[in-house]
Amino acid sequence: MRLAVIGAGAVGRSVVELAGEHRHEVVAVADSSTAVVADGTGGSGGEAVGVDPDAVVARKAERGIVGDDDPADALAADYDVLVEATPTTLGDAEPGFSHVTTALERDRHAVLANKGPVAERYGDLRAAVGDSDGEIRFEATVGGAIPAVSTVEDIEPGHVTAVRGVLNGTANFILTRMAAEGLDYDHVLAEAQDLGVAEADPSFDVDGTDAALKCVILANVLSFGAVDDPADAREFTLEDADVSGIRDVPGSALRLAAEDGRTVRLIGEATGETVRVAPRLVPENGTLAVSGTQNIVQIETSHAGRLNISGRGAGGPETASAVLGDVGRLE
Repeated sequence: MRLAVIGAGAVGRSVVELAGEHRHEVVAVADSSTAVVADGTGGSGGEAVGVDPDAVVARKAERGIVGDDDPADALAADYDVLVEATPTTLGDAEPGFSHVTTALERDRHAVLANKGPVAERYGDLRAAVGDSDGEIRFEATVGGAIPAVSTVEDIEPGHVTAVRGVLNGTANFILTRMAAEGLDYDHVLAEAQDLGVAEADPSFDVDGTDAALKCVILANVLSFGAVDDPADAREFTLEDADVSGIRDVPGSALRLAAEDGRTVRLIGEATGETVRVAPRLVPENGTLAVSGTQNIVQIETSHAGRLNISGRGAGGPETASAVLGDVGRLE
């Protein structure tokens, strides 16, 4: 498959680097201000000619650009799948939403790592898919390398009653360290920032927004997947989520929980009717008590009981593996 990658952050660069290992070819790459588009795209009967992945990554690292073309040129390139890996934005979910709909209007597929369009404008996306010969996939928007969305789809959303889990590595690292070392939130946050686990502004992670967006996406998958007519589905956005973060979790609460064989984790839960994210007490040695930056997704099913999938929920190569897995499903 020929890929156009929009977004040259950690995930976009990793997709560019790893695409060849998955037998895909990158024919265009764009960041916010520049692009590089291959001279030839290797149509049927011709030799495939894509961009040089090493050159793209090196140019981004050394000069802060991916090429000398305009980003619009990448959107107009001759590709099979658009990979949308720009930063998540809320509300109108732009520019990611427009990137995806542009691909669909050209009857191309789109694979998203950007949570915004799927969490904030899912109904609009499904409508655009209905008018296109293209399809969308978005495994990478929930739990990085963890195959949460595809597992729900394989089981069939109508047979899944709830999906819950630990879906943010930064918040989980902080809570794990607080419990293990008896430290308070501010101390561990500073440590996480020094280690690069937390951003300088950690609000998106510690206030529960990131986990909530992932749960909103799962709720949309459950809601739309359980009905024959999309008009009968309930569409979720971030506004529909009940969200509490971890800023106000005191170290004393973790110490008291430990005395009772429990600990605290930021747990998100999605059904076809509700989305909730909040710190919750869980058994200290239980399935949901993953440590460090690990994530876990727990799927409650009607006939197969409870399924647990854990792994790395973030990171460039990890998330790129989910993107490229989705590309493979579109072949």
